[in-house]
Amino acid sequence: MKILDRYILKTFLITFTTVFVILFFIFILQTVWLFIAELAGKDLDLSMVVKFLMFSMPRIIPLVLPLSVLLASIMTFGDLSENYELAAMKSAGISLQRALKPLIVFILLLSILAFVFANNVIPFAEYKFVNFRKNIAQAKPALAIAEGQFSDVGFYNIKVNKKSGENGNILTGITIHKKSNIGDGSKTVIKAKNGKLISSKESSILQLVLNDGNYYEDVVPKKYEDRNKMPFVKSSFKKDIINIDLSELNKVDINDESVTNTNTMLNVSELNYTLDSLNKTLKTDIISFSENINQRIGIPKETKFHVAPPTPIIAKPVIIKKYRNPVLDSIKKTKIQVQKKKKKNPFPKDILSLFDNKQKVEVLKIASSNVTSTTYSIDSSKTELENKQKNINKHLSALYDKFVIAFACFLMFFIGAPLGAIIRKGGLGLPIVFAVLIFITFHFINTFGKRISQESGLTPFMGAWMSSFILTPLAILLTYRATNDIGLINMDVILAPFQKIFKKIFPSQN
Repeated sequence: MKILDRYILKTFLITFTTVFVILFFIFILQTVWLFIAELAGKDLDLSMVVKFLMFSMPRIIPLVLPLSVLLASIMTFGDLSENYELAAMKSAGISLQRALKPLIVFILLLSILAFVFANNVIPFAEYKFVNFRKNIAQAKPALAIAEGQFSDVGFYNIKVNKKSGENGNILTGITIHKKSNIGDGSKTVIKAKNGKLISSKESSILQLVLNDGNYYEDVVPKKYEDRNKMPFVKSSFKKDIINIDLSELNKVDINDESVTNTNTMLNVSELNYTLDSLNKTLKTDIISFSENINQRIGIPKETKFHVAPPTPIIAKPVIIKKYRNPVLDSIKKTKIQVQKKKKKNPFPKDILSLFDNKQKVEVLKIASSNVTSTTYSIDSSKTELENKQKNINKHLSALYDKFVIAFACFLMFFIGAPLGAIIRKGGLGLPIVFAVLIFITFHFINTFGKRISQESGLTPFMGAWMSSFILTPLAILLTYRATNDIGLINMDVILAPFQKIFKKIFPSQN
């Protein structure tokens, strides 16, 4: 490796490492801020906080790495251009492409490493992170209830005056407010002198054993004038056990989480396998739904429709005898009578005119019921199929994201390096402004595209790659302008039309 290549690579690596560490620290603080409600007031020891942060760190890399490459590229080539080092290279016959050569090799290796990291480390860390949040109360039951304040746990608000014991599972001075799940306004308060928390890592149920307490239930009668007659109901107990579902601790449904979040816990091969199964399931459900709805409305499988001749109207006596419906029997008799009178047109335009008023009401009720049930079935099946398609779209987005992060490193480098050479400013001033604007644009388009693709507004491929497709022309334009020593904005091109107009208006000034 030549001295110049070592110098450029060393300058870039120092800047890149510094920027990466600073940005990583900033995003870690953001993560702590987002999950502060889960960390504060729960007596977490240092090891559990460190483990929580360690599991959340890898998910930050897809944000920090492209931004670090972009900012380091602008700063490095901004410094080289500001100190006329880039001009000295060009005067010695070294072009910008030649100066970029060692860094292109480094970015290529970095992109490969980013893909491997996104394919292996991030899914594993995401799996650990979700399970750690889900099982945090199982590892230490006292974390579910804070001392001296009400803790919202599932259907209960629990307050204890003091916690003791090795794991803080011995409780004293317990007050529990039970939420009403039927919305009738009734309130239940439970007070106990002491109690104990019992849990198992194999179970998602936390048992709260209460000793020497009372139940106070405010019963709300149906009639308003009866409220003064039944103020509340009181009962006492020596021992009572309350089972609390720990999945409600973090307001996460374990089963739903396993469905909607598995896309972030799988590598490329596992995503391909899962997508194949999901697509087959969706196709099977669509075929099954179409067959069921056809049977519901009376269309048999593989029905061949044809126009019946107008003469015989002894239509399907077997079906009529099979169901023995009096309404159908009446329809049959009426049809035969009308057929005898009108051979050319056996059915009138208004079918209901064949019945009396009582039969009309019954026929309309049956038709309305059938339409309502069929509509409800279609709507519910549509929602279910849409949710399954959203799940497939999320898995496809997760698959493409692993490749997008690798390409984003290349894209940000070929935006940042030419931009730094053009603006000729290093340091932390103007480069940060450009880097933040470009990265916010990239991140916004990426987020916007993925959200639309999840709702099937775009294909998942276009949603994941939209930001890269939009910013790639910018990278090509900046590289072309920097290679040919053209400024960021050519003012002559902008001012030329105005100069022509000015010369026409004021010819004496030429």
